[in-house]
Amino acid sequence: METTVTNKTLEKLKYDLVRAGLVAYETIEQAQEIANAQNINIGQALINSGVLSEDDILKFLEAKLHIPYVNLDDYTLDSKCLKYISLADAKKYRIIPIFKIEETLTVAMADPLDLFAIDKVIETAECSIEPVISSEKSILNKINEYYKEDEIVGEIFTENGADYDWRDELHNEDLSDNHIQKIIRAILKQAILENVHEVTFQNEDNGFAVNFKKNAEILNKGYIPQVLTTSFVAKLKNLAELDASVSEVPQLGKLNFKVDEINVIASISTFPTIMGERIFLKIYKPPRQLNQIIKSENNLNVIKTALNNPGIIIVCGSPLSGKTHIIYSLLLESASKNKNIMTLESIAKYNLKDVHQCELNENVGFNMDKASRFIEFQSPDIIYLEGIKTKESFDYFSSLVFENKTVIMEFLANNMEDLRYKLSFSDFETLKSIISCLVFIHSQDSIEVFSKETVQKYLA
Repeated sequence: METTVTNKTLEKLKYDLVRAGLVAYETIEQAQEIANAQNINIGQALINSGVLSEDDILKFLEAKLHIPYVNLDDYTLDSKCLKYISLADAKKYRIIPIFKIEETLTVAMADPLDLFAIDKVIETAECSIEPVISSEKSILNKINEYYKEDEIVGEIFTENGADYDWRDELHNEDLSDNHIQKIIRAILKQAILENVHEVTFQNEDNGFAVNFKKNAEILNKGYIPQVLTTSFVAKLKNLAELDASVSEVPQLGKLNFKVDEINVIASISTFPTIMGERIFLKIYKPPRQLNQIIKSENNLNVIKTALNNPGIIIVCGSPLSGKTHIIYSLLLESASKNKNIMTLESIAKYNLKDVHQCELNENVGFNMDKASRFIEFQSPDIIYLEGIKTKESFDYFSSLVFENKTVIMEFLANNMEDLRYKLSFSDFETLKSIISCLVFIHSQDSIEVFSKETVQKYLA
């Protein structure tokens, strides 16, 4: 999830740029406004505006702070030092280790006065830090180059997976640095093999429990020993680009990995409890083309007509029935129609070409309420909304139909009778009247599609 981009060094020294005669005061003020509006740091705003070059800024910082500038393009980093800074911290603070001599770790930083970042590295590396200045772009390039192999889950192969048990990897006498990573991969592999989409990790008397959820039942699959729990949680968070040092507040991230050469995504949600952090992992299969899911030509035409006209398209089903999978297929179908398609999601499960996906971020106040007030200004033709809960939200997004919008939303119902009962409440009267298509997922092999006319008769 996106966070606010800052550069504490340039924030503190921005008026020194004026005193040094490099920029005018008014230019600094304008650059600050641009930086705030575009969520970039003030240095990047100055560079983008053509006022200063990156080289100008780096030379200014080197002279002002008496910290040497290093061109990372000329360096081969010591990969053994990567263990001192996680991928999540490297990206968050725009920082990367270069080499270590005795008890001093030399670190390239785009923001050398970020004392919090320095303290964080000292805490994890347990040695002194020698910062050098490097460009933000070069640091990010080095992060992508060097962490690529170290901080990914790795590929999962499901061949010969009968009777697979992740605990075989746990008990493997592996002393390598990536043993924890192999355990995470083994748990994911067993979940894939057992067709499980939800995995939870939580503290219990016997250790850190690994639980699978299938058919609404929680199944314990073993325990991670307490001695490994801290390392396991830290590695899982780092892989999901979460802050491993934070456990007091919820966090949301995602894992990217491959299963038999197919890219798969799992969302990761952490939540504090009195027993310690509980971690929830949900695996999402990659979306397929709509005609691979809906076999009936008539049903396909009903859906395509609904996508091309104002109205509400509702995708219904029980928990873990595959509602999100169907919705992403609907978005894929629409993406080729030269329309402005937007989504409001807690986390984007897959990046869809020609779809403008927006992740909600409570940390900066970008919640569903704020997103709904501003999304109209983007003039979307099709909107997908994840997890609408309140009558006000239903009414608001229903009203967009009268402005020629197509709205896709999901609705939880265990069966058709359950759906009829829930929609019988007066809160949904407006919504029911403008449903243009209803897709109900009974099972993977049984999907029912209702047109505008048939759904009105059914729900009457």
